Amino acid sequence: MVQKIKNKSENGDSPQVKKLKSQAREKSIQEGIYASGSYAFGSSYVSPFAIALKSSDSLVALLSSVAGLLGPLSQMIGSKFMRKYSRKKIVLGAVLLEALAWLPFALIAFLFYKNILVGILPTFVLLIFAFYTISGNFAGPAWFSWMGDITEEKKRGQYFSLRNLLTGFVSMALAIIASFFLDYSKKNNWIMFGFMFLFLLAFLMRIKSWNLFKTQYEPEIKIDKKDNFTFWEFLTKAPKTNFGRYAIYRSLLAFGYSISAPLLAVYLLRNLGFGYVVYMIIAYSATIFSLMVMRIWGNFGDKWGNYRIIVITSILMPLIPLAWILNTSPIYLLIIPSLISGIAWAGFNLASGNFIYDNVRPEKRGTAISYYNMLQGIGVAAGAGVGAILIKILNATTSSPIAIIFIISAIVQMIVIFFGLQKIEEVKNKNKFDGKAALKNIIFKQIRPTIMGEAQNILSIPKYLK
Repeated sequence: MVQKIKNKSENGDSPQVKKLKSQAREKSIQEGIYASGSYAFGSSYVSPFAIALKSSDSLVALLSSVAGLLGPLSQMIGSKFMRKYSRKKIVLGAVLLEALAWLPFALIAFLFYKNILVGILPTFVLLIFAFYTISGNFAGPAWFSWMGDITEEKKRGQYFSLRNLLTGFVSMALAIIASFFLDYSKKNNWIMFGFMFLFLLAFLMRIKSWNLFKTQYEPEIKIDKKDNFTFWEFLTKAPKTNFGRYAIYRSLLAFGYSISAPLLAVYLLRNLGFGYVVYMIIAYSATIFSLMVMRIWGNFGDKWGNYRIIVITSILMPLIPLAWILNTSPIYLLIIPSLISGIAWAGFNLASGNFIYDNVRPEKRGTAISYYNMLQGIGVAAGAGVGAILIKILNATTSSPIAIIFIISAIVQMIVIFFGLQKIEEVKNKNKFDGKAALKNIIFKQIRPTIMGEAQNILSIPKYLK
């Protein structure tokens, strides 16, 4: 039930509202930990599951294309529901459907084990994943708007970096533990039962997350008709606004990296022949580096602005696909591409979310984030589609198609970054940036305290599981 206690303003809340918001932020961290557990056992293993079902490389790439297109479409529809229903109702309904989606995945694993409908099961995976994507993304705008109203503007960088740290650590740890379980299952010839077990755990974790949402405070928000705008209106005005230009930049960058990103699982599991443990450790090693720098990026953004983080991390993006193909040693793959990826994506994702909060008024955030994600989704879908086409063509003409695709992906990103970054600017924090002072601040004042602080935060995870 929504508690109808009106917000006076972001900086003028009553003591009662401040207390409720503080409790909501704490509850959100708990919810995020269980949601990340569901992601670790479920979403992390959809591509490996599709590969285990003997799906084609193109179908594996299409999983990302489906997620990229249907997710944002679902968000656009979900944002319109905010005009009639509370954000909590929208989130609760969508998260419940998302949790239930893991049950058909478990059923598909059982059917494959029983050799029933084997030929069409990969298609079923694609369809169920589409349902899962629609359900999970439907709540996106409502959740984003909700979180914006319970966080303090001046401390958003710190709060989201802490939340991302804890959820990221849980996701990484559980996914790696699950990989040992899957490798053991594979050696004993019951890999499908291994996937079934993981998908059932994903279901239970998301149900726990759903229960936590039920007890989280939701500030009342009033959305006037004047705050509504269509996707077409957004597109026509996008080149004229800072947020719109950033949305275009983000979508084009998504197109570039999505040409290669969906094929990473194929590259590691099929081309290099790694087991699930090695695959998952490599895949999640970037998360380890992200955890190490998350709070540093948060503090950096609060002090010097989110745009500067976007610039720095964007420049690192094209190096990621190139780093994957320079060496096939597991040790190299564990360190170099993962280090670049972890540092870049930790800062970029954190700064992107805060950049949107800075550029969009609270009443328009739900709609704005859905349109932003729609553009990004089009980029992801188009990029993954291009990757799927390229892998089909190059498989017949060259012995190293994925390496060529990764190079193409890097070149496209370089072009986007060169032209796109010039179109956007900082609006919130315009403090004069001193690179030398910033570097000294990071090295001498942040790294050691941050590492110690992150260790304490990770050790505090049991507190959030109560």
